[in-house]
Amino acid sequence: MAKETTPDGRRASCRRREDSVDVVGLCVTADDDIHQELRADGRYDEARGKRPSAYTGRYTVTGNRLQYVDDSGFTATGEVRDGVLYHEHLVLHRKEEYQS
Repeated sequence: MAKETTPDGRRASCRRREDSVDVVGLCVTADDDIHQELRADGRYDEARGKRPSAYTGRYTVTGNRLQYVDDSGFTATGEVRDGVLYHEHLVLHRKEEYQS
């Protein structure tokens, strides 16, 4: 499936793709403090403030829901609504949405 892009050629935000959303990429909080990289291989890496790789693990996507399993064993959930990733108490947007 071809990747959708914005008019200036950047990759579009999270979007529905057949039966699941496409979440691969870098998402950040509005204050740019938390960065969550969702990789195509099903792994994630979350940086918090000055702590790179504060959380790492794997994730799966079913429809618009994400299930995270951290390398330390805890689990978390997320959901993509209208292109925005809601991960537990966090609200994350694609990194390019904040770039000028």
